[in-house]
Amino acid sequence: MLSDFFALIFPESCAACHQTLLKNEETLCTSCILNLPKTNYWKTKDNPVSKLFWGRIPVENACSFYHFTKGGKVQQLLHQLKYKGNKNAGFITGKLFGTELNNTPFKEIDVIIPVPLHLSKIKKRGYNQSELIAIGLSETMQKPVKTNWLIRKYASETQTKKSRFKRWENVKEIFATANENEFEGKHLLIVDDVITTGATIEACAQLLLKVKDVKISIVALASA
Repeated sequence: MLSDFFALIFPESCAACHQTLLKNEETLCTSCILNLPKTNYWKTKDNPVSKLFWGRIPVENACSFYHFTKGGKVQQLLHQLKYKGNKNAGFITGKLFGTELNNTPFKEIDVIIPVPLHLSKIKKRGYNQSELIAIGLSETMQKPVKTNWLIRKYASETQTKKSRFKRWENVKEIFATANENEFEGKHLLIVDDVITTGATIEACAQLLLKVKDVKISIVALASA
């Protein structure tokens, strides 16, 4: 009764369209779950996200869940996740994404690795949004998440307005690996929130690929 009372006074709204959620809805309304612009890239190996990394790093499979457009609902969803403390937005969409990735070649991965944030950013934000997406993926894909295999050594500047070259310069030396013996011979799934130029994931993958017999696949919640 108490929760119903607070729902009347402070109704929860959809993280993407901001419409009031119905009693049986959580974080995303049914309309957005059905109608947010999915890429369906996981159905095609040579999709635009995969092609982004051609000639840069060897990737087994790569895709994003949603198309990102400026001012669109996916941008609103990401804004809620990254800046408004809506942790469930990452977990719920990660679960939905994982459901799509099951019964595809992505199911062959062994371990899920979210792109790490620096400790200072985690203290400020309270969480790593990519880790929340990874936990959602893990829930439906039944694969473990590892957050101690890839480390962010330095806090980098925001990437938002940087060119592809500047983005690479900004991230090329900020990551480090740990516990390499644990992921030798593993197929790793790197998870990020948004892929634009791919510079951050490329920097992560180049380090992980130095370990013997490692294979890399890549996913992001959205791609621009």
